[in-house]
Amino acid sequence: MNSLIIALDFSNAAEVEQFLRPFAGQQLFVKVGMELFYQEGPAIIHQLKTAGHRIFLDLKLHDIPNTVMQAMKGLARLQCDLINVHAAGGKEMMEAALEGLEAGTAAGNKRPGCIAVTQLTSTSETQMKEEQLIPISLTDSVLHYATLTHDAGLDGVVCSAWEAGLIREKLGSQFLTVCPGIRMSADKTNDQKRIATPEFAKTEGVSSIVVGRSITKSIDPLASYYKWMEVWNSGYNHEAENC
Repeated sequence: MNSLIIALDFSNAAEVEQFLRPFAGQQLFVKVGMELFYQEGPAIIHQLKTAGHRIFLDLKLHDIPNTVMQAMKGLARLQCDLINVHAAGGKEMMEAALEGLEAGTAAGNKRPGCIAVTQLTSTSETQMKEEQLIPISLTDSVLHYATLTHDAGLDGVVCSAWEAGLIREKLGSQFLTVCPGIRMSADKTNDQKRIATPEFAKTEGVSSIVVGRSITKSIDPLASYYKWMEVWNSGYNHEAENC
């Protein structure tokens, strides 16, 4: 899954429709997160699927195993391509998530890919130690969560590009690493802390990158998307303009 995923961090369906208008006829891989899904619900998923887009439903489920299983059973019916939970919920919860996805997927259909968030890319090592009271290094925490996710049978993790290479070495190239916090060197970091360029992500063997404001807030989103695709697919050291 060597993909560039556009984060549709919008407040409502009208904003999504306006953003996607220049992309008419193109099939994109898009991420629908809490902000959009909680406002629009399943309708936004149906709208995007009807337009032919692939969907990463980014809700980071984290609850007791039975609750997550039942939630996943319902979400599976939306037929998204990728969905996630939070690895901090534990192995039993992640196994229950898979059970729910498989139960909710219609016979003959492929279940959605399921990945787990390790540590948010907005979290620094200092924050992790002081606020989560995790005494090990942030890298070791991410590797621990990734291993737990792998052992639970999930398809991969959400992590920063800085941990992706180590995860690949330990758990194999088939285990997905989906990485937000990707920026061109000239871009603003915004609220992300563990950021990386697409060139670096590529060298670390990242499976997919998630790009939001560099495209969605661009003066010309379509041109920015093409520039990002050029960089991601070629690996050349280009820099986005006006992104």
